Amino acid sequence: MKRILRVMLGVFTAIGGFVDIGDLVTNAVVGSRFGVSLAWVVVVGVVGICVFAEMSGRVAAVSGRGTFDLVRERLGPRGGLLNLVGSVAVTLLTFIAEIGGIALAFELVSGVNYLLLVPFAAFAVWLILWRVKFSSMENTFGLAGLSLLVFAFAVWRLGPDWGELLQRAAHPAVPMGEGHPTYWYYAIALFGAAMTPYEVFFFSSGGVEEKWSRKDLRLERMNVFLGFPLGGLLSLSIMVCAALVMMPQGIEVNTLGQVGLPVAMALGKLGLAFALLGFVAATFGAACETGLSVGYSVAQFYGWQWGKFVSPVRASRFHLLILISTLLAVAVLLTTVDPIKVTEYSVVFSAVALPLTYFPILIVANDPDYMGASVNGRVANAIGMLYLVILTVASLAALPLMLITKAGQ
Repeated sequence: MKRILRVMLGVFTAIGGFVDIGDLVTNAVVGSRFGVSLAWVVVVGVVGICVFAEMSGRVAAVSGRGTFDLVRERLGPRGGLLNLVGSVAVTLLTFIAEIGGIALAFELVSGVNYLLLVPFAAFAVWLILWRVKFSSMENTFGLAGLSLLVFAFAVWRLGPDWGELLQRAAHPAVPMGEGHPTYWYYAIALFGAAMTPYEVFFFSSGGVEEKWSRKDLRLERMNVFLGFPLGGLLSLSIMVCAALVMMPQGIEVNTLGQVGLPVAMALGKLGLAFALLGFVAATFGAACETGLSVGYSVAQFYGWQWGKFVSPVRASRFHLLILISTLLAVAVLLTTVDPIKVTEYSVVFSAVALPLTYFPILIVANDPDYMGASVNGRVANAIGMLYLVILTVASLAALPLMLITKAGQ
């Protein structure tokens, strides 16, 4: 049982990273408009996040230091500051989207307008980050988030033609009525949702919080290669559900409530209840991850005391930064900005910031001064360099495609 619980960091990261509000919405939108023709993007994203999460986790286990602590030292204050600003801006935008997602999930459960629930959701997140132990947080949300497996069960109950489904996924094509720029815009959005920067910040910092060392490298790899593929499976299940139910009827997903409709059709009220529990757990878990990641990044860069294993008094600036971020999220959401739109923009801007996030990790993972004998091997470097090229292309194409397609409309 202890071994299983120690793998929960990977599960928690996957639930809150792969299947946060961004993936819930983006995968459902893509499924309702493009079917499974973009399923390959999720596969590419799973491999990419596994490669870089393994690097960042290995760096944390070997060095015992957080990502941005090493980024500042390795790239210098100016180069590191550019990475910090870009990554924190995207993470903060994602944090705002996640708190909005919690409010939307509570609205589905209670029927109360989500705007009235935003302050409550934000306070609950802040209270958890301030008072709840790291292990309790990851175990609770990781296990509750597994409720989203109901989407995989729903796919089975919907009884698709598996041969035809695999054929469409293996031979992607742009559906009639959709243009190539829109197709590639959503491909980049899906890629950004799969490789959001905060995932590696949280995962590596969580490894430091749990005091990983060289002897924990096997555990670190188990977390990566079990947790993130699980997140990818859940993402694909959401996409396939929308493709089977929404696309044939010409229904485009515009709300969080619509994401759960295929589950309700396949499994009834009990299935929908599990889906709603998964929505709450995934958005709460992601909000905790992104809130902590804002604090982790800035505190590590400036050398402040940080972490949930440190008392709030000793890590006062770390916790103050999380509180300010939470208040800012409330202020933005109470302007009545649509949380779904914030979500859609956050995944695209995540794609823009990807090279800033992953390039320093690749550099540090190859530095023998930090890693000793645990530096990247040839295969890890080859895959890492390939993905760095893909990340750069996606980053350069994201904003032009957003403008050309009017954000996928």
